[in-house]
Amino acid sequence: MSRTYPELQVRLKKPPNRLLALGLGFFTFLMPLPAVTKTIFDSQPLNQERFVVLAQAVGVNRWKLLLIEQIKPRPLCWKNRQDGLVEPTLNNFNFAGICNRYLDSNSYSLRSSGEDVAQRFRLRITQNVKSLELTALEPNQNVPIIVAKAILPKRNRNAFVKLKLEPGWKLERRTYKRRTLSHVYFAHPDPVNLLIAKASASQRPAVFDQLVAPSAPLPPKLSNSNNSFTRGKGPIRLVVIPFQQ
Repeated sequence: MSRTYPELQVRLKKPPNRLLALGLGFFTFLMPLPAVTKTIFDSQPLNQERFVVLAQAVGVNRWKLLLIEQIKPRPLCWKNRQDGLVEPTLNNFNFAGICNRYLDSNSYSLRSSGEDVAQRFRLRITQNVKSLELTALEPNQNVPIIVAKAILPKRNRNAFVKLKLEPGWKLERRTYKRRTLSHVYFAHPDPVNLLIAKASASQRPAVFDQLVAPSAPLPPKLSNSNNSFTRGKGPIRLVVIPFQQ
């Protein structure tokens, strides 16, 4: 009766499996990788009149971005005041199913030429002397892309400043496999590199504004001391010293 050794059979089977795994791994490494999808999300246009882009005063000089969407026509989710500010009327009633709020970067992001660029750019509101600017800034570049602007009225923590989108910018809805999501894009049809180039061209360094045309050099001044030509006395008389050996 022949005797079998199970442990020996196991040891004999493992090396071929390792070699097969190495061969498959090497073959996979040589295979071309599939093309990377530009973005997994699509977008669709929105009715711009149903949205308002707002800047909320926070602290002494900081601002927070906020979007409000009017889903049903009544009651109104916001109201324009006579002083130029916007009153968030949705705080006065249960706005579930009537209004939508988009409060942070989980709710909105940047989209350029059909590409989701949220990983590269951050949206923020900056305050100048007389205006507010919603800008998109990449960490390794100094020129921000202006998305929206507003004239800076009186600061009020209980009211918001309405921001107006710059030409070309629109609000769009994020979609995934034809399913609409709650995320909203600040979208522009131009590629992001072109937007950066335009922003750089429109913001010349201040040093160039201080440069003036160079003036022509002045002619050298003639000395008046012992100058017979300037006194009108004719040529200068030279003293001749005789040579002696």
